[in-house]
Amino acid sequence: MPSAPSERGAEVGRRIGVGLMYGLWRPRVLGAWKVPASGPAILAVNHSHNIDGPMVMGVAPRPTHFLIKKEAFVGPLDPFLQGIGQLKVDRNGTDRTAVTRALGVLEDGGVLGIFPEGTRGEGDFASLRAGLAYFAVRSGAPIVPVAVLGSSERQGRLIKALPPLRSRVDVVFGDPFEAGDGSGRRTRRALDEATERIQKQLTAHLEDARRLTGR
Repeated sequence: MPSAPSERGAEVGRRIGVGLMYGLWRPRVLGAWKVPASGPAILAVNHSHNIDGPMVMGVAPRPTHFLIKKEAFVGPLDPFLQGIGQLKVDRNGTDRTAVTRALGVLEDGGVLGIFPEGTRGEGDFASLRAGLAYFAVRSGAPIVPVAVLGSSERQGRLIKALPPLRSRVDVVFGDPFEAGDGSGRRTRRALDEATERIQKQLTAHLEDARRLTGR
């Protein structure tokens, strides 16, 4: 069985993220205290820019293991990402190794980071894949909605692929919630119902975050 990634490695990644994110931009973090201080948790993050994952990794109060597409693990980034506890996933099918390692993170009481939309887009939680519901129902871990706002508003002058240096990026953590209905069912119908509940919660959190930050 594949082993769960190292929490120590994820803590190293968090410290690197703190330095980079606060050094390059001006993160405003709201509601970080809502992340459970211990035990398994899933951070469900909207995704509109490549810096969203590193930003959350750097500002989250606990080390986080993100599920990241395998295409990002190229060259020297491969051993680096794996060394800081991140999870490589093949999005073209059911990646059983990634699933097992992600469940291992939760079984060990760690924090799993997921982009529930599956890929970078508008970042509005409009279309969710079933993976988030599966991990939440299977593990029983609470979901913490996370809205990253401002990362894709403008292009930087020096590096157009990044937000302007020293611009403000808001990261808003929401109240944790349970995805399941309490029955413990893991059927296709149960997962579909859980996905609907999750989408409503995430969409509502994003709307609240936009009102709170004015973005």
